[in-house]
Amino acid sequence: MIAALNAAVDQIESQLATDPAEPVDVAGLAARQGTTEHHLRRMFASLAGMPVSDYVRRRRMSLAAADLFGTGDDLLTVAVRYGYGSTEAFGRAFRSVHTVTPGEARRQGGPLRTQPRIRFHLTVEGSVPMDTRITQLPALHLVGHAARVPLVHEGPNQHIADHVASIAPEETRRLKGLNDTEPRGVLAVSDDLDPDRREGTELTYLHGVATTTHPHSDGLDVIDVPAGTWAVFRTEGPHPSALQDAWAATATTWFPSQPWRLRPGPEIVATLAFDAGAATATCELWLPVEPA
Repeated sequence: MIAALNAAVDQIESQLATDPAEPVDVAGLAARQGTTEHHLRRMFASLAGMPVSDYVRRRRMSLAAADLFGTGDDLLTVAVRYGYGSTEAFGRAFRSVHTVTPGEARRQGGPLRTQPRIRFHLTVEGSVPMDTRITQLPALHLVGHAARVPLVHEGPNQHIADHVASIAPEETRRLKGLNDTEPRGVLAVSDDLDPDRREGTELTYLHGVATTTHPHSDGLDVIDVPAGTWAVFRTEGPHPSALQDAWAATATTWFPSQPWRLRPGPEIVATLAFDAGAATATCELWLPVEPA
């Protein structure tokens, strides 16, 4: 995967150098590297710390800044070269990266916030093994109560906490009675995530259970999940930091060294044990995968 990411970056840089106005086809980049757009976007964002779309935008504006100083072209000519139909649209994009307008940058010489070219490297520590298993699940239904919430990368997600708190304990007990397959117990399901995993983007969060029989109970939201392969990561420790660290480590450590890649589908957390006093938990993180 590291080689595929670097090859994708090479193709991005080549396109920006020859035709900076042309939109980057991420799906095409992924196909040429023998992977999927879904997996490439997730791995890029996790390893680079930014979505591939942000990297392209920052690199494009870094090259545009060099053009402002390296050529005598007027602002409209530079704007059109980078795919903008007006100096106003170009100025907004330029300022979003450099915090100054193109005119201010040209007059004052900066400040500029250029984005260096990214290169990916894998450092294998091997000191902390990941407790992982691969399993097959039949077609199933995730049923419960769903809400749209913002994505939070670190720390508690208050929107999720408020949603779960709004569900009566007797309703959670009713849901437990519907669970007839793995993952066991009451689940935290994240679905319809932004492909680039931008913090603050919305996702569908479902507080519910897994069942192989479609329930006829009123008032339940349902996510239908086809049969497939899942990677299951067991975590123990401070909650939610241990779980969030494991989530990040799947991209930085596990996937680059394993013959699996992410496939589209919900991401599921099953809480096996929780100590509220110590703020610790034992969890299973379920990610849908397919052979790489």
